[in-house]
Amino acid sequence: MSKSKVYFTDMHATLEENLLQKLARLVKTAGIEKIDFENKYAAVKIHFGEPGNLAFLRPNYAKVVADIVKARRGKPFLTDCNTLYVGGRKNALDHLNSAYENGFSPLSTGCHILIADGLKGTDEALVRVDGGEYVKEAKIGRAVMDADIVISLTHFKVHESTGIGGTLKNIGMGCGSRAGKMEMHSDGKPEVDLEKCVGCGSCVKNCAHGAVTVKNRKADVDREKCVGCGRCVGVCPTDAVQPINYVSNDILDKKIAEYSCAVLKGRPQFHITLVVDVSPFCDCHSENDIPIVPDVGMFASFDPVALDLACSMAVNAQPPVKGSLLDQSGSLHNDHFTDVHPDTNWRVMIDHAEKLGLGSTDYELIKV
Repeated sequence: MSKSKVYFTDMHATLEENLLQKLARLVKTAGIEKIDFENKYAAVKIHFGEPGNLAFLRPNYAKVVADIVKARRGKPFLTDCNTLYVGGRKNALDHLNSAYENGFSPLSTGCHILIADGLKGTDEALVRVDGGEYVKEAKIGRAVMDADIVISLTHFKVHESTGIGGTLKNIGMGCGSRAGKMEMHSDGKPEVDLEKCVGCGSCVKNCAHGAVTVKNRKADVDREKCVGCGRCVGVCPTDAVQPINYVSNDILDKKIAEYSCAVLKGRPQFHITLVVDVSPFCDCHSENDIPIVPDVGMFASFDPVALDLACSMAVNAQPPVKGSLLDQSGSLHNDHFTDVHPDTNWRVMIDHAEKLGLGSTDYELIKV
């Protein structure tokens, strides 16, 4: 079997070619134009950045991708799903406002934005995961599954729970509905924060199993009846309903790989990752610390597994940025991701995704 091909270019620019033109050349060389885009919907999965965080990818990069798709007579849209936690992206309206605040709009990107799991994070498609160890039926934002083609545009960073935040994280966690995110993070059965609960009954109306009741103006979840669908989490207006029993980092990584499998298996796909502003925490933070390593470059591939591994190895080959969290932690493990977050093992997600047939860790790096 031939090696997967990962294409790479650095962040140097010239008078003849700026970084946006270089990105276009990279993805075309990597083969994006081999995909039949004509009259097809192409979901461009991107993270719009939590307000206050400035490490997310600039919308200019998204426009490069959208323009290439439109030139092939495709119909691109930028997309992400709502977050499980309280913040600027927990429902579609706040999410769109956050995207606009961070510069994403049809005018700046050349395409529209759709929040894939709808207004309250409950618009989901149930997708079977063949070979899933932890997930048998993933809850994926419906707009992602309605699309004909999936393109990921990822900002690569370190992550406090998964070790790395790369392509698989962008797709697996990012495309999960609010209930899907709850399933990945926990054992799937929520509890009620009584101080936040106002007894509105939204959770009762949306529970198909009679597991939620309201007594004395406070909701209560019967864990024997609860099936862990997470719809109560999605509809709660005060975020009083929350998951409990958070899973280990290794199980989280495997669940993310299985959700990625649900999104990608059997579908036309292409993946782009920018290894720039490699922050030590997820872009979901409302702040970003200084990068741990210098900017590396841009990568593209049809193989998300090979792409994540190539980006990880490229980061590990870089020197620490002076004064960064990596510099402060030292090189105790000879692995930048483990040095910054010792309780994580970034290989788990990649290896599990390979086991599921999403790609290969045997790759060839081709410089463009």
